[in-house]
Amino acid sequence: MTEVAPATTSRIEVPPSSSGTRLDQFLAAPLGSRARAQRLIDEGRVRVDGRLRRKRDEVRAGQLIDVDEAEGSADGAVVDVPFRIAYEDDHLIVVDKPAGVVVHPARGHHTGTLSQALAGRAAGGDEPWRAGIVHRLDRDTSGLLVVAKRDDVHRALKALLAARQLRREYLALVAGTPSARAGTIEAPIGRDRRDRTLMSIDSDGPREARTHFEIVEVLPSATLLRVTLDTGRTHQIRVHLRAIGHPVCGDRHYGVRDAYGLSRQFLHAARLALPHPVSDVPLDVTSPLPADLAHALTLATRGG
Repeated sequence: MTEVAPATTSRIEVPPSSSGTRLDQFLAAPLGSRARAQRLIDEGRVRVDGRLRRKRDEVRAGQLIDVDEAEGSADGAVVDVPFRIAYEDDHLIVVDKPAGVVVHPARGHHTGTLSQALAGRAAGGDEPWRAGIVHRLDRDTSGLLVVAKRDDVHRALKALLAARQLRREYLALVAGTPSARAGTIEAPIGRDRRDRTLMSIDSDGPREARTHFEIVEVLPSATLLRVTLDTGRTHQIRVHLRAIGHPVCGDRHYGVRDAYGLSRQFLHAARLALPHPVSDVPLDVTSPLPADLAHALTLATRGG
């Protein structure tokens, strides 16, 4: 006889009398203490209408709050999260993230994330479930991202990002060859009108987006591009390159599937350059192409 494990997720509906109450304060009674509520929120185990929220966010009548109360569930998978430290000092960490790793908890990815793996080493920002994270990479995009160790450093890094002093340089293999050696794609991006799981320039709620590219190498049926960002919209590079008729090779959603043996998009955050937020000394970190992308590039160079 198979033993059925007890449910570890509880659902609580916010009554009208509690509307406007802080999330941690509202959960204090059902969870036994405000401290326990705060811990579960910080660990990314509390969702309000399916979304992660901060302790201080106010709840509204009718909202559904899901709480994962399984002790250790937020920690059990983090030991297996692979990543490399490309640079570290007393103030920040530059992480080299492999493809397949999710940066912070989100729908469908509650545990086993990079932010959870960095717990205790990273800090800063208003959202504890992604403490220290300054910018993100898509799950199947590999490469570099910078993470703060303190709140003041996090604020300084966000300011550098907003001032476009944090250079994020990507390598992308795209179908075909752009007509210009370099260019700028300036097209607002938002949720696609027809498929809400995708991003698009055909959107009811677009936000400003700007991408720069230059050709690194022209290959028989593809081109290796160096890409930099002025903005950081979700899936920005992939959407913009598709919009100009040169989608990313291997991209299952916006590009050319199964190209050159790829099982994911050929997109790699290869370089981060910035003035150090504390010392102001230039910091320049690079990451080589992972093996799967290097192999695909070899096949593309041969024309197959």
